[in-house]
Amino acid sequence: MSKLDVLTPQNSQLIFIDHQPQMAFGVQSIDRQTLKNNTVALAKAGKIFAIPTIITTVETQSFSGHTYPELLDVVPDAPLLERSSMNSWDDQKVRDALAKGAAEGRKKIIVSGLWTEVCNLTFALSCMADTDYEIYMVADASGGTSADAHKYAMDRMVQAGVIPVTWQQVLLEWQRDWARKTTYDAVIGLVQEHSGAYGMGVDYAFTMVHKGASRTHHHGQTLAPQGAV
Repeated sequence: MSKLDVLTPQNSQLIFIDHQPQMAFGVQSIDRQTLKNNTVALAKAGKIFAIPTIITTVETQSFSGHTYPELLDVVPDAPLLERSSMNSWDDQKVRDALAKGAAEGRKKIIVSGLWTEVCNLTFALSCMADTDYEIYMVADASGGTSADAHKYAMDRMVQAGVIPVTWQQVLLEWQRDWARKTTYDAVIGLVQEHSGAYGMGVDYAFTMVHKGASRTHHHGQTLAPQGAV
């Protein structure tokens, strides 16, 4: 597998590291509500494309609190792997879960977590040291205790070979072709709900360019007609 290979639904798996209240309280590198929006959006993207997903937690009862309910609602069946180490790679359950996906050719590991400079960084470096997995760090679905903490952790990881991405980049790389109709409606619905200016642009195109009367709703998901983008 090469870093020149784009992300596909077949070569990817997702890990969410420590998206817990006490960890979020310490985040200063990104607005916390934006962070939650992006994290949940990434999880929804993974669900659309059936990406294997695991969630790790640290010291849930004694310090960190429970994983965001909004994240759990998206992937209620995802393994919830509790540990004590700051480094998820130290936990055999995490290594085993990722190895299962890697055995299916899913060696591109997409990471969203808290904090960038601790749990994300140590996981990424240790994982890459021990395996041939590729780490894709979702910068806008991760947060550090300061802007510098996040930035320099990202810089250090990039120097080590980690690929920096954003959640929307991951989503659109998986979709790749707007002719892929099986996921088109769900992707557009996700964009409208979570993508800010891009979503507003889709709404505008639907109503003003394509002359749609209003957005339609199906099973609680906002959809645009095919050809909206």
